[in-house]
Amino acid sequence: MLLLVDFGSQTAHLIARRLRSLGAKVTIVTPEEAYESASVHKPKGIIFSGGPQSVYADGSPKVDTKIYELGIPILAICYGFQLVARDLGGEVVGGKKEYGPAECQMSPSTSSGQAISKGLSNNFVVWMSHGDEIVKLPGGFVTVGSTEHVPFSFAIDETRKIIGLLFHPEVEHTEHGDVILQNFMDYCGIIPENAKIDTNLIIQSIRESVCKSYVIGAISGGVDSTVAGALVAKAIGDHFIPVYVENGLMRESNREHVEKIFSHLGVRADIVDCETEMLEKLQGIEDPEEKRKTIGAFYIEVFEREMEKHVKDGKDIQFLMQGTIYSDVIESKGTKHADKIKSHHNVGGLPEKMKLKLLEPVREFYKDEVRQIGTLLGLPSDFVQKQPFPGPGYGVRIRGEVTKERLEKEKHADRILLEELEKAGLLDQVFISFPVMTGADSVAVKGDGRFFGEVIALRVVESRDVMTAVWSRLPYEVLQRISSRIVNEVTEVSRVVYDISTKPPATMEWE
Repeated sequence: MLLLVDFGSQTAHLIARRLRSLGAKVTIVTPEEAYESASVHKPKGIIFSGGPQSVYADGSPKVDTKIYELGIPILAICYGFQLVARDLGGEVVGGKKEYGPAECQMSPSTSSGQAISKGLSNNFVVWMSHGDEIVKLPGGFVTVGSTEHVPFSFAIDETRKIIGLLFHPEVEHTEHGDVILQNFMDYCGIIPENAKIDTNLIIQSIRESVCKSYVIGAISGGVDSTVAGALVAKAIGDHFIPVYVENGLMRESNREHVEKIFSHLGVRADIVDCETEMLEKLQGIEDPEEKRKTIGAFYIEVFEREMEKHVKDGKDIQFLMQGTIYSDVIESKGTKHADKIKSHHNVGGLPEKMKLKLLEPVREFYKDEVRQIGTLLGLPSDFVQKQPFPGPGYGVRIRGEVTKERLEKEKHADRILLEELEKAGLLDQVFISFPVMTGADSVAVKGDGRFFGEVIALRVVESRDVMTAVWSRLPYEVLQRISSRIVNEVTEVSRVVYDISTKPPATMEWE
């Protein structure tokens, strides 16, 4: 067993997921629990996750330093490595920040760390997300690898069996990340076990949770709610009542797609039309957090109305099913020491008091795992490979107030983007694509006259589990066609810009 100490990293749960996929059993604990748990359970190895704080900040998470005396191998990542360095006599300062890709160059002059560096290239891309820098290693540590800005990116103390990484091996965009984790497992003497997802266990868990009550299901048409709905439908059959809220914030073809999903699941659908009411609720709201919470609260209001209808028919409805996945949870401050990035409408955006209990069958899984579950359930490819779309819909892709006029512009630009990506044969190659009404205006020339209009930003990225992403290298001619069509066809748009930010530091959406 491996013990994972969660210092509040956005990717702490992802570390456990990667290790489990390699066949390791992982238990997650808080820093406060780490020493006692390690002393009692005697794990084969310990992993320190990253975290959002500085090791010198007031109230920053710490471990009992006696944990270093247990002789158990430790893999310390990012904040975890900085904490080790500080605890053992090194020096950490607010140095050169690194977010996103960097190149790690392995040190040729040392034979140390061969067990952990086995199978790695001399130079490989790693993913950084740190604000502090280790400027002096503790005694006993030897540098294994460096990046351009950080000389101690990869180090090892072979006597104390501590390996330090300032990059994140758990994210998909770090080359050889799984190799490093596998090497650590080998270093700890972990014998891999089968880690296949068992859908029958998930279905059985739903049955045990729900018993004989009914479940209302929030179906948006996206992959997550579709897979969650399929699991619940298999678990409880006609005790599942799926509901689609047509609030005007979803893509134009979404209603037909949802009806197709319901037909496949063999359950009767409730479709609620409420676009006018939704826009009235959003009137005058510009703050993105307030928008998310308003949309989330309205969803609950609609579902509770639907619940009352069915209760009058004698149905005992106790649960609301949502397609919440782990990336939603962690961005909405899912663990003790994590920072809140934003409220997801289905997590931090929900009202405090609800009449319904939440049922979230895929809450502990990542996007690629949810797709895998859908495939195991026999769902069609167009259900499980559909491009993600946020639960709050276009509401978080329009900066500032959501009006009927701006909503129509966003939909028009989105339609153009999808059409051109499909024409170019690129739509299936990107993870997500969307325009953003930025709320910023710029001058342009239309018809030989000065024109002042809104700027639209395009966001097209490649990702697998949503936790990290890189911008798609679209051909220039495709970008040109998209830009020309949007400026010419969407009213009062002055120009189009392309977002080339990675995640981190940027998030997937703009709001």
